[in-house]
Amino acid sequence: MTFYVLTLFPEMVKSPLRYSILGRALEKGIFCLETINIRDFAIGKHKIVDDYPYGGGEGLVMKPEPIISAIKSLIIREPRLWIVLLTPDGITFTHKAAIRFSKMKAIALICGRYEGVDERVRAYVNEEVSIGDYILSGGETAALVIIDAVVRLIPGALHSPFSAQEESFCKGLLEYPHFTRPSEFNGKKVPEVLLSGNHESIRRWRYKEAFLRTWVRRPELLNGRELTIEERKLLEDLRDVC
Repeated sequence: MTFYVLTLFPEMVKSPLRYSILGRALEKGIFCLETINIRDFAIGKHKIVDDYPYGGGEGLVMKPEPIISAIKSLIIREPRLWIVLLTPDGITFTHKAAIRFSKMKAIALICGRYEGVDERVRAYVNEEVSIGDYILSGGETAALVIIDAVVRLIPGALHSPFSAQEESFCKGLLEYPHFTRPSEFNGKKVPEVLLSGNHESIRRWRYKEAFLRTWVRRPELLNGRELTIEERKLLEDLRDVC
């Protein structure tokens, strides 16, 4: 798949993607990245991309013409392009959204700056996405988060094809606790079951711990979940203890 990132600062996007899992995936051609400098589509001698907001107020607003021109140029090349505006008032990005994005051929991520983009840009996008209830200096960081989350789900990106299936949120639960050597550190030992070599016992322990961790830390993730017999039993045991 291909990511097109529309930004005023292309290097902010390109540089971090040269490393680790994403860097290797990019080298292997598992995904492609193209940064589009919005300023290249600005008109006039000075290539102005922002201006003061109508009605007054602090800050500057990104002008509509350069962004829309950049979008139109991409649509000519990629008619099935899915266009995403990164904005604090968009729908919150989740693992389900990452799965959906990973099945697309081409995605354009529009990175806002300053006070945001001119409202008229929204008419040219397919979806508006936020990565959380906080404000960033620009959409570039959000674009990197989305690219990272999506690329991991593309076959071949991770060393093991099963790695992504065991991570938090993949099965609607947080991930179980992890341990490595040494088996005892500062008086704290690794749970005996993990040293037992009994794969079924280990699976049950991990499943239980993942469910309990979710129930304690993120109970809203269980809302609407159709509980298994094992999960119902775990909840009953928890209620008895509490």
